[in-house]
Amino acid sequence: MQALDKRVLDATWTAFSARLPPPPKDQHPLHCHRPRIPDRDCFEAIVFRLVTGCSWSTAGYLGKGSATTLRSRRDLWLEFGAFDATFEEALLGYDRIIGLDLSEVAIDGSLQKAPCGGQGTDPNPTDRGKVGWKWSIATEHQGVPIGWPIDAANRNDCLLLPPTLDAVAQRGLLLDIETLHLDRGYDDQIVRGVCAGHGLTDVVISLKRKKGQATTRKLLPMGERWPVERTNSWFTNFGLLRRSTDRRTLHRLTMMALAATLILVVKLFLWADRWNR
Repeated sequence: MQALDKRVLDATWTAFSARLPPPPKDQHPLHCHRPRIPDRDCFEAIVFRLVTGCSWSTAGYLGKGSATTLRSRRDLWLEFGAFDATFEEALLGYDRIIGLDLSEVAIDGSLQKAPCGGQGTDPNPTDRGKVGWKWSIATEHQGVPIGWPIDAANRNDCLLLPPTLDAVAQRGLLLDIETLHLDRGYDDQIVRGVCAGHGLTDVVISLKRKKGQATTRKLLPMGERWPVERTNSWFTNFGLLRRSTDRRTLHRLTMMALAATLILVVKLFLWADRWNR
């Protein structure tokens, strides 16, 4: 996977490390205890776990540390907001270099597995009642994620639309959206009222098929929803998101932010190499 490419890891780590606290000084008078695992090794192990979906113990072998070390380092970095801040920097860099195309924005949800259960999980109605979770993501026309909330698997997509729009608004991008595309699951007057309340007037929603109605493109416009479907597949390529073993909502959101950062860095490198293909 391109997220594990050395260039991608180096660039992501450069931005990420600038937001980390300085490592603690060695306080042992004899300097004879086990040396501290470098932050870079822990970061690569966390990325490896995100990409492959392996256990903390397996990722610890890569980072030359224990599962406890990796979890404590992740929690420490969470307190400093390093994961979210790195994504914001990557999104700003993408906007400056390539430019966000907010003329066509799409929103859709995606259901994933959560075999260990935990906070923010419930039986998945589309997976024989197995425990799962879901995200609702907004993407611009090229598939760049610009906002997402997460919730339990049995949460209706319509109920996740307001927090999704709020996440986009927090980044100051909501007013720049020209057209919003939604699938037929959002074909509801309440959804249209939510969009109007957020200042979105041009909303394309695929119409629900009525009993006895012929299925035609004219009756059931699909809109430009393929970018968000492709972005959902990008996120699903990360093994830890496809089958999350984290038991806290905050940790799942953190891994979503890290995955989105890696997606943006990969897209920036593909853009830089566009003449060498």
